[in-house]
Amino acid sequence: MQWSRRVCTCLCVCAALAGCSTTSAPRGEVKGMAASGSEMVQSDANRIATIGMRDNLASLYLLMDKLYRRNPAEWKKTAASREESVKRVREAIEQRQPWPGLQGQRDIKALSLALNPDFGGDRVAAFIYAAADMIITAHDGRTEFFLIDGLDAQHLYNAARNIEIAVWLMGSRRDAAGKVLLLSDDISGAGRNLSFEREFGKVVGRLDLLATFVTEKYRRVGITYVQNLLGASFLQFLPVR
Repeated sequence: MQWSRRVCTCLCVCAALAGCSTTSAPRGEVKGMAASGSEMVQSDANRIATIGMRDNLASLYLLMDKLYRRNPAEWKKTAASREESVKRVREAIEQRQPWPGLQGQRDIKALSLALNPDFGGDRVAAFIYAAADMIITAHDGRTEFFLIDGLDAQHLYNAARNIEIAVWLMGSRRDAAGKVLLLSDDISGAGRNLSFEREFGKVVGRLDLLATFVTEKYRRVGITYVQNLLGASFLQFLPVR
Protein backbone atom coordinates (compact mmCIF):
# COMPACT_ATOMS: atom_id res chain seq x y z
CA MET A 1 0.00 0.00 0.00
CA GLN A 2 2.81 2.32 0.95
CA TRP A 3 4.64 1.50 -2.27
CA SER A 4 1.59 2.33 -4.40
CA ARG A 5 1.21 5.69 -2.69
CA ARG A 6 4.81 6.53 -3.49
CA VAL A 7 4.28 5.57 -7.12
CA CYS A 8 1.18 7.78 -7.33
CA THR A 9 3.05 10.69 -5.76
CA CYS A 10 5.93 10.33 -8.23
CA LEU A 11 3.54 10.18 -11.15
CA CYS A 12 1.76 13.35 -9.99
CA VAL A 13 5.08 15.21 -9.61
CA CYS A 14 6.23 14.10 -13.07
CA ALA A 15 2.94 15.17 -14.60
CA ALA A 16 3.19 18.59 -12.97
CA LEU A 17 6.76 19.07 -14.20
CA ALA A 18 5.80 18.00 -17.70
CA GLY A 19 2.98 20.50 -17.69
CA CYS A 20 5.33 23.30 -16.63
CA SER A 21 7.84 22.45 -19.36
CA THR A 22 5.27 22.68 -22.13
CA THR A 23 3.72 26.01 -21.13
CA SER A 24 6.50 28.42 -22.03
CA ALA A 25 5.69 32.07 -22.55
CA PRO A 26 6.91 33.67 -25.81
CA ARG A 27 10.25 35.41 -25.27
CA GLY A 28 10.99 36.65 -28.79
CA GLU A 29 13.79 35.48 -31.02
CA VAL A 30 17.25 36.53 -32.13
CA LYS A 31 17.10 38.93 -35.06
CA GLY A 32 20.19 39.45 -37.16
CA MET A 33 20.78 42.19 -39.69
CA ALA A 34 19.62 41.57 -43.24
CA ALA A 35 22.33 40.35 -45.60
CA SER A 36 23.85 43.00 -47.86
CA GLY A 37 26.65 43.38 -50.39
CA SER A 38 28.59 45.56 -47.94
CA GLU A 39 29.42 42.47 -45.88
CA MET A 40 32.01 41.53 -48.51
CA VAL A 41 34.17 44.43 -47.35
CA GLN A 42 33.59 43.96 -43.63
CA SER A 43 35.71 41.99 -41.19
CA ASP A 44 34.19 40.27 -38.16
CA ALA A 45 35.12 43.32 -36.06
CA ASN A 46 33.48 45.65 -38.61
CA ARG A 47 30.30 43.60 -38.52
CA ILE A 48 30.15 43.52 -34.73
CA ALA A 49 30.71 47.28 -34.54
CA THR A 50 27.98 47.94 -37.14
CA ILE A 51 25.46 45.72 -35.33
CA GLY A 52 26.39 47.27 -31.98
CA MET A 53 25.83 50.77 -33.37
CA ARG A 54 22.46 49.76 -34.83
CA ASP A 55 21.33 48.32 -31.50
CA ASN A 56 22.63 51.25 -29.44
CA LEU A 57 20.77 53.77 -31.58
CA ALA A 58 17.64 51.62 -31.38
CA SER A 59 17.97 51.64 -27.57
CA LEU A 60 18.30 55.43 -27.52
CA TYR A 61 15.23 55.83 -29.75
CA LEU A 62 13.26 53.54 -27.44
CA LEU A 63 14.43 55.52 -24.42
CA MET A 64 13.49 58.78 -26.13
CA ASP A 65 9.92 57.59 -26.64
CA LYS A 66 9.70 56.36 -23.04
CA LEU A 67 11.13 59.64 -21.70
CA TYR A 68 8.62 61.64 -23.72
CA ARG A 69 5.79 59.54 -22.28
CA ARG A 70 6.97 60.29 -18.75
CA ASN A 71 7.85 63.93 -19.53
CA PRO A 72 5.23 65.12 -22.08
CA ALA A 73 5.94 68.77 -21.34
CA GLU A 74 9.29 68.39 -23.16
CA TRP A 75 8.06 67.53 -26.66
CA LYS A 76 5.39 70.22 -26.37
CA LYS A 77 8.15 72.83 -26.33
CA THR A 78 9.09 72.26 -29.98
CA ALA A 79 6.62 69.92 -31.72
CA ALA A 80 2.92 69.32 -32.29
CA SER A 81 3.13 65.68 -31.21
CA ARG A 82 5.42 63.18 -29.55
CA GLU A 83 5.78 61.25 -32.81
CA GLU A 84 6.84 64.36 -34.70
CA SER A 85 9.51 65.15 -32.15
CA VAL A 86 10.86 61.58 -32.19
CA LYS A 87 11.07 61.69 -35.99
CA ARG A 88 12.92 65.02 -36.02
CA VAL A 89 15.51 63.85 -33.48
CA ARG A 90 16.10 60.59 -35.36
CA GLU A 91 16.63 62.44 -38.63
CA ALA A 92 19.09 64.84 -37.02
CA ILE A 93 21.08 61.94 -35.53
CA GLU A 94 21.14 59.78 -38.65
CA GLN A 95 21.89 62.67 -41.02
CA ARG A 96 24.53 64.05 -38.63
CA GLN A 97 22.83 67.44 -38.47
CA PRO A 98 23.26 69.74 -35.44
CA TRP A 99 20.30 69.94 -33.08
CA PRO A 100 18.94 73.54 -32.99
CA GLY A 101 18.40 73.63 -29.23
CA LEU A 102 22.03 72.83 -28.45
CA GLN A 103 23.54 76.05 -29.81
CA GLY A 104 25.79 74.19 -32.24
CA GLN A 105 27.39 72.05 -29.53
CA ARG A 106 28.25 68.38 -30.23
CA ASP A 107 29.58 65.35 -28.38
CA ILE A 108 30.24 65.75 -24.62
CA LYS A 109 29.71 69.53 -24.74
CA ALA A 110 26.19 68.93 -26.03
CA LEU A 111 25.65 66.31 -23.31
CA SER A 112 26.77 68.75 -20.62
CA LEU A 113 24.42 71.43 -21.96
CA ALA A 114 21.46 69.03 -22.14
CA LEU A 115 22.00 68.13 -18.47
CA ASN A 116 22.46 71.70 -17.28
CA PRO A 117 19.67 72.56 -14.80
CA ASP A 118 19.24 75.93 -16.54
CA PHE A 119 18.63 74.40 -19.98
CA GLY A 120 15.22 75.60 -21.17
CA GLY A 121 14.69 73.66 -24.40
CA ASP A 122 13.35 70.19 -25.08
CA ARG A 123 15.59 68.30 -22.67
CA VAL A 124 14.60 64.83 -23.91
CA ALA A 125 15.52 65.69 -27.50
CA ALA A 126 18.76 67.37 -26.44
CA PHE A 127 19.77 64.53 -24.14
CA ILE A 128 19.11 61.70 -26.61
CA TYR A 129 20.66 63.61 -29.51
CA ALA A 130 23.77 64.43 -27.46
CA ALA A 131 24.14 60.85 -26.19
CA ALA A 132 23.88 59.47 -29.74
CA ASP A 133 26.30 62.07 -31.10
CA MET A 134 28.81 61.26 -28.36
CA ILE A 135 28.61 57.52 -29.12
CA ILE A 136 29.00 58.09 -32.88
CA THR A 137 31.97 60.40 -32.21
CA ALA A 138 33.57 57.62 -30.13
CA HIS A 139 33.22 55.40 -33.21
CA ASP A 140 35.23 57.94 -35.26
CA GLY A 141 32.06 59.57 -36.62
CA ARG A 142 30.79 56.41 -38.35
CA THR A 143 27.70 54.22 -38.02
CA GLU A 144 28.87 51.55 -40.48
CA PHE A 145 32.34 50.02 -40.56
CA PHE A 146 34.48 48.50 -43.30
CA LEU A 147 37.93 47.01 -43.75
CA ILE A 148 39.72 50.36 -43.91
CA ASP A 149 38.07 51.58 -40.68
CA GLY A 150 39.62 51.32 -37.25
CA LEU A 151 38.29 51.92 -33.74
CA ASP A 152 39.94 53.22 -30.58
CA ALA A 153 39.14 50.96 -27.63
CA GLN A 154 39.73 53.73 -25.09
CA HIS A 155 37.25 56.04 -26.84
CA LEU A 156 34.61 53.28 -26.73
CA TYR A 157 35.35 52.67 -23.04
CA ASN A 158 35.07 56.41 -22.33
CA ALA A 159 31.71 56.54 -24.14
CA ALA A 160 30.37 53.80 -21.86
CA ARG A 161 31.45 55.73 -18.77
CA ASN A 162 29.91 58.93 -20.19
CA ILE A 163 26.53 57.18 -20.52
CA GLU A 164 26.77 56.02 -16.90
CA ILE A 165 27.59 59.55 -15.73
CA ALA A 166 24.83 61.09 -17.84
CA VAL A 167 22.18 58.72 -16.47
CA TRP A 168 23.29 59.46 -12.91
CA LEU A 169 23.17 63.24 -13.52
CA MET A 170 19.73 62.97 -15.13
CA GLY A 171 18.29 61.37 -12.01
CA SER A 172 20.21 63.29 -9.36
CA ARG A 173 20.36 66.91 -10.52
CA ARG A 174 17.46 69.23 -9.78
CA ASP A 175 16.07 72.18 -11.68
CA ALA A 176 15.14 75.55 -10.15
CA ALA A 177 11.85 74.10 -8.89
CA GLY A 178 13.63 71.25 -7.13
CA LYS A 179 12.49 68.54 -9.56
CA VAL A 180 14.74 65.95 -11.21
CA LEU A 181 15.74 66.94 -14.72
CA LEU A 182 13.79 64.07 -16.30
CA LEU A 183 11.48 61.46 -14.82
CA SER A 184 12.60 57.94 -15.69
CA ASP A 185 12.68 54.89 -13.40
CA ASP A 186 10.05 54.73 -10.70
CA ILE A 187 10.42 53.02 -7.33
CA SER A 188 7.32 53.51 -5.19
CA GLY A 189 4.75 51.66 -3.17
CA ALA A 190 2.88 50.89 -6.38
CA GLY A 191 5.83 48.90 -7.75
CA ARG A 192 9.25 49.14 -9.37
CA ASN A 193 9.79 50.27 -12.95
CA LEU A 194 13.49 50.00 -13.82
CA SER A 195 13.10 49.69 -17.58
CA PHE A 196 15.14 52.85 -18.21
CA GLU A 197 18.06 51.56 -16.18
CA ARG A 198 17.98 48.22 -17.99
CA GLU A 199 17.97 49.82 -21.45
CA PHE A 200 20.79 52.23 -20.61
CA GLY A 201 22.65 49.23 -19.17
CA LYS A 202 22.39 47.47 -22.54
CA VAL A 203 24.05 50.45 -24.24
CA VAL A 204 26.87 50.48 -21.68
CA GLY A 205 27.33 46.72 -21.99
CA ARG A 206 27.59 46.81 -25.78
CA LEU A 207 30.15 49.60 -25.69
CA ASP A 208 32.26 47.82 -23.07
CA LEU A 209 32.15 44.53 -24.98
CA LEU A 210 33.20 46.21 -28.23
CA ALA A 211 36.02 48.04 -26.45
CA THR A 212 37.33 44.74 -25.08
CA PHE A 213 36.96 43.05 -28.47
CA VAL A 214 38.93 45.81 -30.18
CA THR A 215 41.82 45.42 -27.70
CA GLU A 216 41.86 41.68 -28.47
CA LYS A 217 41.68 42.08 -32.26
CA TYR A 218 45.34 42.31 -33.20
CA ARG A 219 46.42 39.60 -30.78
CA ARG A 220 43.72 37.31 -32.16
CA VAL A 221 44.97 37.93 -35.71
CA GLY A 222 48.38 36.57 -34.70
CA ILE A 223 46.88 33.62 -32.84
CA THR A 224 44.62 32.75 -35.79
CA TYR A 225 47.63 32.87 -38.12
CA VAL A 226 49.54 30.40 -35.91
CA GLN A 227 46.48 28.17 -35.60
CA ASN A 228 46.15 28.06 -39.38
CA LEU A 229 49.82 27.11 -39.73
CA LEU A 230 49.44 24.33 -37.18
CA GLY A 231 46.23 23.17 -38.79
CA ALA A 232 47.86 22.97 -42.19
CA SER A 233 50.66 20.80 -40.77
CA PHE A 234 48.92 18.53 -38.28
CA LEU A 235 45.21 18.48 -39.03
CA GLN A 236 45.26 17.02 -42.54
CA PHE A 237 43.64 13.69 -43.40
CA LEU A 238 46.08 10.83 -43.94
CA PRO A 239 46.03 8.52 -46.99
CA VAL A 240 44.43 5.14 -46.37
CA ARG A 241 45.63 3.33 -49.51
